[in-house]
Amino acid sequence: MPTTHQNSAIPVQTPTIPPTWALIERELLKAQTAACEKIFAKYFDELGYLKCLPRWGGNDGSDDAIENLAGWPVLHALGAPDSILEKYKLGWEGHIRQYTEAKTVEVELARDGMLYKEFPVSLDWFHHGESMSVFNLQGLSDPHDHAFMTRVRRYAGLYMDEDPQAKNYDPEHKIIRSLFNGSRGPLLRKATALDWAGDPFEAEGRFDAAHGERNFDEMLAHFEEYTDIVGDHPINLAATTMAVNAYMATGDQKYKDWLLEYVDAWAGRAGENNGIIPSNIGLDGTIGGETDGKWYGGCYGWGFTVTVPQTGELSDRNALYRGIAGFGNALLMTGDQSYVDVWRKTIEAVNANSKIVDGKTLYPHMHGGDGWYGYDEMPYSQGALDVYYWSMDMADRKFVPPSEWLDFLDGNRSDFPVAAMAQEFESIRLKMKGVDEDTTSRDTRLSDNTLQFNTANLTCLTQLMMGAITPRYGEPLHARVRYFDPGNQRAGIPEDVAALVERMTDTTTTLSLVNLDQSNPKKLVVQTGAYAEHQVTSVELDGETYSQDRPHFTVTLSPGTGSTLTIHHNRYANQPTLNHPWDNG
Repeated sequence: MPTTHQNSAIPVQTPTIPPTWALIERELLKAQTAACEKIFAKYFDELGYLKCLPRWGGNDGSDDAIENLAGWPVLHALGAPDSILEKYKLGWEGHIRQYTEAKTVEVELARDGMLYKEFPVSLDWFHHGESMSVFNLQGLSDPHDHAFMTRVRRYAGLYMDEDPQAKNYDPEHKIIRSLFNGSRGPLLRKATALDWAGDPFEAEGRFDAAHGERNFDEMLAHFEEYTDIVGDHPINLAATTMAVNAYMATGDQKYKDWLLEYVDAWAGRAGENNGIIPSNIGLDGTIGGETDGKWYGGCYGWGFTVTVPQTGELSDRNALYRGIAGFGNALLMTGDQSYVDVWRKTIEAVNANSKIVDGKTLYPHMHGGDGWYGYDEMPYSQGALDVYYWSMDMADRKFVPPSEWLDFLDGNRSDFPVAAMAQEFESIRLKMKGVDEDTTSRDTRLSDNTLQFNTANLTCLTQLMMGAITPRYGEPLHARVRYFDPGNQRAGIPEDVAALVERMTDTTTTLSLVNLDQSNPKKLVVQTGAYAEHQVTSVELDGETYSQDRPHFTVTLSPGTGSTLTIHHNRYANQPTLNHPWDNG
């Protein structure tokens, strides 16, 4: 089999009639962009402020304001025009100013501003993760922006014991000292409903509370049981993404060292707790130290079941899964699959407590003083897709919920790409109808009211184009491939080019590329890994093998051509970086 020179560009020269998936993909990028621009024009002003009543709290705070732009940085990194990145940056800067200016009266935490040092003063990583899920992905497209570079260092420093006003981290016990943490440090007392809900305000009749509360009393009641926040919680592992960003932006070893120190501490606690990640670590470093020794205790813990004020019904709100980001971050930094094993063992240990009732196997999802509860026919599967994606071990599929995407990658759902993208067009149409029919005004709108209209729902495009898991809770992007436009020196697939990841194994990625332009050639760079963490060894195309030895390769597509490449690679072989391919020479 002929082999070309090492690291040479790969030519695609096979004429092709544009496949349906490729035409729809390009139209979907265009439709999402147009819808996002319409949303921004209606709901953000010229300063980038969200047109709403700025409030503090877990329901409708600053995290929801910027979450209105969730997915926008990734949409640009996929290939949307620069206007999307520019509007995201305007919105980010605007929300910082808007919520730094906004102050509480009764809630002591935010009387001097809801943001301080451009970061929330003190709240939980359930909500920090939602706001940072936007900022943390800016580096995909704009890694050398001065403000971004400054912020990634400052934000990481808040959790590395570098800021004397933010003693969030205890290096002796290797804990983040409270579920409530931020730029003014940890909250080391029981939280009140007011801490969570924000100042009293005219809710009934004026606003439509997105969480179903009819008045402010019900908003307070929502959080009455959210009191046990002192001590560390797995959800705080999401803070490690800021260290990942700082490391990828600067290369400074201290960020990697801190991240691994903190994640290793949590891995050790899971090992001490029969393989299950505990949900409270005391200020003295002991498991359950702030919850009377209960490993399952604490707000958002294994035993966190609360009363819904509107109905009186009980609701299970175990949110440990939002901490899985920490183990994925450690894998990204080291390539060490033992970090995946920590979450795998938790899933297996929980499901090992299944029972058979009336001939059906039921699996627990919660644990309290009387043992396991919250039984359901579906296994406990939080993080199961992540575990399989990171390991690519078929044994890890057993707890992954049914997935049409995985069926497609297995070769069993050839119609999935077109069907999935068709649903996205319907979603955009309905959301734009909602925008047109929305008669609220700036003074009758809460920050979370407009979340329903965000059209940058990227699960479909990230799966199909990048072979990626959509970032959800502040984690970085885990992707098999992504694209760069060398002609325009920017992230994203070039105009008129479409891409489809058709299969993935541990060592290979099957990728189809199409040039829809019948008159002009196209050149693009394909990078393995969102942050060049995978190393390409060779690429097969039309019976030829092209030898490679780097995390990216160049493809030239003649007009009106398309073909399928098989990329051979070593996953997690490289240190992740925010640099674009041309930054490395």
